[in-house]
Amino acid sequence: MDKFISQLIEEFKTKGRPIELTKGEFLIKENETENHLYFIEQGAVRAFYQSEHEEHTIRFGYEGNLINSLGSYFSNKPSELYIEALKKTQVKALHKQDIEAFVQLSESNSQSYLKLIEQLVVQQIEREIDLLIESPSERLERVLKRSPHLFQHIPLKYIASYLRMSPETLSRIRKY
Repeated sequence: MDKFISQLIEEFKTKGRPIELTKGEFLIKENETENHLYFIEQGAVRAFYQSEHEEHTIRFGYEGNLINSLGSYFSNKPSELYIEALKKTQVKALHKQDIEAFVQLSESNSQSYLKLIEQLVVQQIEREIDLLIESPSERLERVLKRSPHLFQHIPLKYIASYLRMSPETLSRIRKY
């Protein structure tokens, strides 16, 4: 699996289209169909859903991460998410066709890609469990176990949104 990820990152470096975003720019917006996978070389992004009354941050990405609007990518339907740069961000975009061609190069690539998809499903289940936990401090603890460097990359207000709490509550529970 690690070999596959290393090879996939090489694909991004050689075939990926560079995109530079300034703070507040979007990789994808609601109602656009996702057909890329992005490798974040520098910076940070957040994926969020816009309800009638507020934004709901559901995922972050920073240096070394892959990100996209997964539901749209696999369904070929318009995205319900936005992916926004939280600061100056450089990504490499690899088109879905290039990824599919890379996966088809070998049985090993196909198997590793399947494992990667399985990991994404597990991450999504973890996120769903996070949303069900009532205790703000438990939600924070679970997220920090998975992403101990989160506060080094992401502004507090977005982490608070991700954890379904106010920035003030997050600040208070971090002190303990």
